[in-house]
Amino acid sequence: MNDTATGAPADVGVLGGGRMGAGIAHAFLLAGSRVTVVERDADAAGAASARVLESVATSVARGTADDEQSAIAARFAASTEVGDFAGCDLVVEAVPEDLELKIDALTRVEAVLAPGAALASNTSSISIDQLAALLDRPSRFVGLHFFNPVPASSLVEIVRGEATDGLLVEQARAWVHAIGKTPIVVADAPGFASSRLGVALGLEAIRMLEDGVASAEDIDAAMSLGYKHPVGPLRLTDIVGLDVRLGIAEYLSNTLGERFAPPALLRRMVAEGKLGRKTGEGFYLWDAP
Repeated sequence: MNDTATGAPADVGVLGGGRMGAGIAHAFLLAGSRVTVVERDADAAGAASARVLESVATSVARGTADDEQSAIAARFAASTEVGDFAGCDLVVEAVPEDLELKIDALTRVEAVLAPGAALASNTSSISIDQLAALLDRPSRFVGLHFFNPVPASSLVEIVRGEATDGLLVEQARAWVHAIGKTPIVVADAPGFASSRLGVALGLEAIRMLEDGVASAEDIDAAMSLGYKHPVGPLRLTDIVGLDVRLGIAEYLSNTLGERFAPPALLRRMVAEGKLGRKTGEGFYLWDAP
């Protein structure tokens, strides 16, 4: 693997340039990697490029980037062609949390990668083994679960599938350290560690709000002040996206049982388009996205 002097992969691909994908691209760019983001069409690729470069500009302005903005931008490209991943050492899939969509994305990417390249999914709940079963080289596949917002989050969950090469897990540890974050390694299980615990807390908070136990603000204050959580579970659900939380809850309910069944309030808010910060309204009102 052709790592840079910082330990990050020299060439990184990110499939999907939404909030998560752009954040992942930003992290590797600041670590010295060349990064290519691939999106579904020219408009989406343009939006992804603007998202990444704006994030880079913010880091430069804050003094958290070692290189000049122009030097970082020169290592970045946005594209609509999966074939542009051909020379990548690592590609991270960051498409929406839908099983069929992820399988299609991963199989298309794997087809253009060199045999020794690593392929990762940013899935927050879908089984790595289930995804790996459809790949030709499952030993080169691993979960890299980044957290939203990626630039501000210090954690990356490395999910080890049954077929994942142990050397790849160690490489993934090194890459996560190289981008200035802390890795934890978990076995493949529904919801892994973070989503399983985080969603359980979030769903219970929604049920409490639904039952009139307390206001959203007071439920969140109970956890942020009483248990020192940096943000309460309802505000966090707004940040993650109510639609994302609903998708994870449905998956966990199907795999782990009724205790993860989505509350009716969550389903209703998603149906009404109240998805949290990205739409301007969820359990809280937000500035225009």
